[in-house]
Amino acid sequence: MLQLSEKYGEIYTLHVGPRKLVVLSGYKAVKEALVTRAEDFGERGVIFSNGELWKSMRRFTLSTLRDFGMGKKSIEAKIQDEVIALTESFKSHNGKPFNAHLLVNSAVSNVILDLFAAGTETTSTTIRWGILLMMKYPEIQSTTDAVIHELQRFANIVPLNLSHTTPTDVYFRGYCIPKGTEVIPLLSSVLYDKTQWKTPYQFNPNHFLDKDGKFVRNDAFMPFSAGRRACAGESLAKMELFLFFTGLLQAFTFYPPPGVSREDLNLVPRIGFTLVPTPYKTCAKLNY
Repeated sequence: MLQLSEKYGEIYTLHVGPRKLVVLSGYKAVKEALVTRAEDFGERGVIFSNGELWKSMRRFTLSTLRDFGMGKKSIEAKIQDEVIALTESFKSHNGKPFNAHLLVNSAVSNVILDLFAAGTETTSTTIRWGILLMMKYPEIQSTTDAVIHELQRFANIVPLNLSHTTPTDVYFRGYCIPKGTEVIPLLSSVLYDKTQWKTPYQFNPNHFLDKDGKFVRNDAFMPFSAGRRACAGESLAKMELFLFFTGLLQAFTFYPPPGVSREDLNLVPRIGFTLVPTPYKTCAKLNY
């Protein structure tokens, strides 16, 4: 990887075979590209749709999500049904160690029967990360909203984002990016930006709490990307995460299996297009 900008350290070129990609790094550069200058970086790479096709597909996606109840009480009720079913599945293990992977995947997928496979996988992966972190840091369970946001930041599930392309020659931060160049707005560089987060490489729900312990937002929170190309299912994913987490937190306290200490729990992800937790087992003890 060749760094182009010595001044900012925000723009890099990356050669992948004959292809040359531009990587944008850090909150300021990524926000400027995706939000302030969305038109200049608004197209997708070759395997994604652009122009009128993209607009039609996005309208179809949002319309279909609304038809399935996104933003309505009906989808909330469907998620609650799956929370109840998942809780019963966890109960059936009677506090003994089990792998929650398939149970969580099934519960999330059942909300909208694999309509958006990538979205359901990301949501279920986030929940699996959450169970792992609740085992390691049991004290976090009193600040749910901050925990959910910090979980998404820390887990960094889609670190590379989806690539964009420039529809014309673009002059950006002192450099000319030629028309048709594939651009990667590096989400991990935003979620771990040391200028935006006090302890970027540590799980710390205080990133989303003020001095009085009240929830506060942070503009550098971009797990769903940003701008007009942000994830179409963001509102559904947020609702699922909140309802699943609050349901599980009310019902259970999570512990490592016998013989495994909290310090032994591995937070190093398995590397791929998405970052998933290393397989683990958990013990779910009923709170009532």
